[in-house]
Amino acid sequence: MAKYHCNYCEGDISGFRIKCSECPDFDLCLQCFSCGAESGTHKRDHDYHIAGDDDTSVGAFDIPNPWSLVEEMMLLDAVEQYGFGNWEDVANHVESRKGPECEEHYVKFFIQGTIGREILCVDTIGSNVTDHSCPDGGPLSPSITVPISPLDLNIQEQHELGYMPYRDDFEREHDNEAETLVSSLANNYDDEDIDVAVKLAQVDRYRTRLKERERRKCVAREFNLIQAATTLGKQKCQTPKKKVSKEDKDLQEKIKVFSQFHSLAEHEAFLENIQKEKELKSRIKSVMRYRKNGITKLDDIEHFEEEKFKRDKKRDNKKKLVSVAFTPKLLRSESRQLLAANQERINGLKKSCRRHRRKIRYTYRRRSCKYLLAADRFTPDIVHFTKLGSSSSIAVWLFWFSSMIRL
Repeated sequence: MAKYHCNYCEGDISGFRIKCSECPDFDLCLQCFSCGAESGTHKRDHDYHIAGDDDTSVGAFDIPNPWSLVEEMMLLDAVEQYGFGNWEDVANHVESRKGPECEEHYVKFFIQGTIGREILCVDTIGSNVTDHSCPDGGPLSPSITVPISPLDLNIQEQHELGYMPYRDDFEREHDNEAETLVSSLANNYDDEDIDVAVKLAQVDRYRTRLKERERRKCVAREFNLIQAATTLGKQKCQTPKKKVSKEDKDLQEKIKVFSQFHSLAEHEAFLENIQKEKELKSRIKSVMRYRKNGITKLDDIEHFEEEKFKRDKKRDNKKKLVSVAFTPKLLRSESRQLLAANQERINGLKKSCRRHRRKIRYTYRRRSCKYLLAADRFTPDIVHFTKLGSSSSIAVWLFWFSSMIRL
C-alpha cells in the first residue's frame, strides 16, 4: 500500500513526489505537478522540493551528493555570467561547490548528458552546414568574388572610351560626382549622436550609388554595349541584319525592361521561348480550326487551304462590288472626280452596247435579204405579196414584215 497520496487526483504516489514548501502536508504526483495543478490554498507558483519515499529531499539528478535546484540555477547563472572555463569564479558564485565539481557536473549533465544532446546536437553540427553561396560566374554571384576579364579593345578604342584595362575602370564613371558625399567627412571627438547618424546616412547613400554604378557597368559589359559605343562597333551595328517583323520589334521593346535581371544568354533564351510560345498557340488554334472543319489528316490541310483561299477571294470580290454604296462621305473634289470617272465608264459601256446592237441588226437584215433573193421573191412592194395567193408568199411577207419591225 502506498505511503503517500496526491492531494489533487487522490492517486497513490510511489517513488518521487513534489512537496510544497509553503502549504503544510501537501503532496503532488509528477503528472499533476507538470500540469500546474492548484487546489485550495496551494498555487502553482509556491516553492517546492522533490521528496522521496523516506520523506527526504533529493536533487534534480539521482546521484551521490546530489545538487539541489538552487545550486543548479546558480551554476547556470555563473556559467552564463563568467563564461565556460572560469570554474573558480563559478565556484565562488555557487559557494557550496568547488571548481572541479562544477566543471564535472556541468560537462556530464549539460553537455554530454540528455540536455546537451538535445540542445547542442554535437554529433550533427558538421553535417547540417550547407554552402548556399552562388557559384562563380552565376547570375547572382557577387561581383567581388567573380574574376572579370578585361575588355577586348585595341589601343585606339581604349583612348576613345577612356578605358583603363589594368584597373577595369573608366576615366569618367557613371555618377562621377558620388565621391563628393564622403570626401569631406571626418570623425571628431566632439561629435554628437545626431552628427554621427548624419555621417552614417551619407556613407549609406554613397554605397547605394556605388552599387548602382557597378550594376550599370555589369549590364554594359554583359550586353556588349561598351564595344558598340566605339567607332568600329557603330560601323558593325550599321551593317544590315536579318529583317525583323513589326510584331517581333514590339515584343522586344516590351520585354526590354527584364534585361536588367537577366544575362545576355538568359535574355535571348527568354525572348526565344516567348516567340515559341506564340507560335505554339497559333499552331494549336489552327489545329483546332482544322478539327472543327472535320479535318483529321495532315494531307487534307493543303486542299482545305486552297478552297478557303478561293472562298475568301470570291467574298472579297463581292465586297468590292457593293463597297461603293457604303463608302464614307468624301470631299467635294474627290466626289466630283469619282462621279466623272464613273460617268465616263458608263458612257463607254453604252456606246459599246449600241455598236453591238447595230452590228446584230445589220447582220440580221443582210441574212434576211439573202434568203429572199435565194427564194426569187424579193420585192419592196407589199401589194405584190398580197396578190400572191400561195401560202409560201404569205410566210415570206410575214418574215419580211417582222424583220422591218425589228429594224
